[in-house]
Amino acid sequence: MVALGGGTGLSALLRGLKNHVTRRSDQQATEERPITDLVAIVTVTDDGGSSGRLRRENRMLPPGDIRNCMVALSKDEALMGRLFQFRFSSGRGLRGHNFGNLFLTALTHVTGDFAEAVRESSKVLATRGRIFPSTLSNVHLAATLTNGKKVVGETKISRSRAPIRRLELVPRRVRPLPSALEAIQNADLILLGPGSLYTSVIPNLLIPEIARAIAKSKAPRVYIANLMTQPGETTNYSLSEHLAAIESHVGKRVVDFVVANRRTVSPEVARRYRAQGAGQVSLDYDKVHKMNINLVTDNLLEEHGVIRHHSPRLARLLVDEFLLRKKGG
Repeated sequence: MVALGGGTGLSALLRGLKNHVTRRSDQQATEERPITDLVAIVTVTDDGGSSGRLRRENRMLPPGDIRNCMVALSKDEALMGRLFQFRFSSGRGLRGHNFGNLFLTALTHVTGDFAEAVRESSKVLATRGRIFPSTLSNVHLAATLTNGKKVVGETKISRSRAPIRRLELVPRRVRPLPSALEAIQNADLILLGPGSLYTSVIPNLLIPEIARAIAKSKAPRVYIANLMTQPGETTNYSLSEHLAAIESHVGKRVVDFVVANRRTVSPEVARRYRAQGAGQVSLDYDKVHKMNINLVTDNLLEEHGVIRHHSPRLARLLVDEFLLRKKGG
């Protein structure tokens, strides 16, 4: 199983899926643990916060999203996760940095290779899955907005309130990590999202060889829909508009199924999000079906002040719908 994305959405998905990964001590996959190999392919365009600082000062890829994925897949998330997510609140040069980001930075310098640093860090955390950056190139995002303005950098794009007309990578043509490409080519199931449409999901698909590999794949290709729209990026977007944005940027068919939440957000929480310019993604069933995409819905919502996907329920749905059912014929 290969999951592509970034931000908190991908790590939340992995947190649920890791409980269905075959353990090393097991001889073969079981109905409870049918995933024999879980691979996360992570976007590397982040340029804000601790990751952005380390990227600029050390001329390396941003470690933050990959760190979150490592923690989500770690065997002992309670202890090692707390360590890798620990954020320094004081100290000149240290304040604002996560320990895990610094660990990855140091290991990158020691090994001389970011991908190797990720592999070795994953061993420390005993992750139940493999994690790859989508590319080792120093790549940035650039967006052309509907008002004609061009914005460069993931952070500035996220803060923009004008709708996005077009997204591109700078430089445009970058090579994917060979291991990531191989994982896609060998996948039995490919997952896109959940996560920010323009800054987590689409960036990986702008790498030509990754898009081609997904387009050629015979595996089910599943887009996991966001629960809420994002101010500026996807204001008032329906589900079909999310899918249309992916299709228009990639130019190839890369989605066969959509998994979406059907539970309504509580009025109190909805009001709070609405005040920030966000709303629940509307499920326009007819338009999705006209795109020849199958829609699978369930109660996938978790509310604790903020709205998140219910990771265990989402993982269970994906396993039942796309792995066990396929296995059963």
